[in-house]
Formats: sequence, C-alpha cells, structure tokens
Amino acid sequence: MQEAPFIHECARLDLAPPGLMDRLWAEGWRHFGADFFRYSQMTDENGKLLTIQPLRMRICGFRPNKHQRRVVTRNRDATIHVVPARVDAVREELFLKHRSRFTSNIPEMLRQFMSSPEPDRMPCECVSVEVTIGERLVAVSYLDVGEDAVSSVYAMFDPDESRRGLGTLTLVEEIRWAAANGKTWLYPGYATGQPSVYDYKKSFRPLEYYDWRGNWLPLDRETKTEP
Repeated sequence: MQEAPFIHECARLDLAPPGLMDRLWAEGWRHFGADFFRYSQMTDENGKLLTIQPLRMRICGFRPNKHQRRVVTRNRDATIHVVPARVDAVREELFLKHRSRFTSNIPEMLRQFMSSPEPDRMPCECVSVEVTIGERLVAVSYLDVGEDAVSSVYAMFDPDESRRGLGTLTLVEEIRWAAANGKTWLYPGYATGQPSVYDYKKSFRPLEYYDWRGNWLPLDRETKTEP
C-alpha cells in the first residue's frame, strides 16, 4: 500500500444537511458533536505510527459470515430497537461499564462522543441501535444518517455480556436498518493499515478504504480479529 499523505484538519458545524454529511464521509471526515475532524496518521500507546484507513461498505454487497450469523443466533433472546439517539443516565452508566474494558486511551464520558445537546438531530440526524435482555440495556450503537449513507459514531456494550458478541450484533443491525431505509453506503469508522484493535471491522465485507488522495480502493486484507 502506498504511503498516505499527512492530513490533519478540523472544522466546526452546528448543523449539516444530509447531502453534506455524505460528502464529508466520502472525504474521510468524522465528528463528535459539532467538532469535525479528519487525520491520516495516529500513534498507538507504544508510540508506533499508524496509518488511518477510513472504511466504507456498499450495503447491497454485504453477506454475513459464519461468525456474524452465529452472533445473531446467539442473541435470539434479545430485543432490538432503532430509536432516535439520546444520552441519559442509563446510557451513561452503560458507557462507564463499557470503558472498563480499556487499558489505554480510556474515554472519559459518553458526551465526549455525543456532545450535541440534541444528539438525534444535531449536527445531523442520528439514531441508535439498542439491545435489551429482559428490561436491561446491554448495548447501544449510535448511527448518523445522511442522504445516501450512514456512519457509525460510537458503540458500547456491557462487558458482563461479552460472550454475546454485542459489538458485532449492533453493526449487523446497523447494516440491516440502512438497507431497509434505502441507503447505499455504511461507514463503520476507521481501521489502520497496520494490525490494531480496529481489525474486527475488516471482517465485514465487502469493504473499501480511503487512500487520502481522493480514492476509495478495495480492501483485500482478511482478518480473524472479532469483538
């Protein structure tokens, strides 16, 4: 893979119409609340330089693999709803449990990622995939909605239910919801050109990656890393 050019840009948008969100995602932009950013390199906890690979999937080409089908079957007792995004005490509590999994780059609070006062509509429409077992909320993933695309913002789950593969489950449900709502593309966030904790995203096929030169190229590399 050709080395990516160095890019590090930030912007602020309080409101962004659906078509603009599509264009921003197609150029490698992401956002937390009104703060938009894109960067082509990062360092890991050991100071190693990593190349960022924004990813996208053409939704009509997705076919769940064996592991993903198994996760869906394993969670047949779960209830799944897609609702307007919100941040409240229950979701903050789930976030605090989720972050206990991290040993480095530990996030402080859910509002770090969902900082808008009205996260369901600012800076763009946002829904959440919510998984409950009985009355207990065990997983939430936030999904931005554009005109022709959707983009994963943040996903969290109860580590006490890690055997369920809830990170995989919510991403499968995001894809299903996007397909049912006539979207063409899903942006699952980014991975890196080098092996990293983000490799599980590469098990969702078919994927393309952004080369930071304006091109989206097929991602051929396979991985067995899964959440």
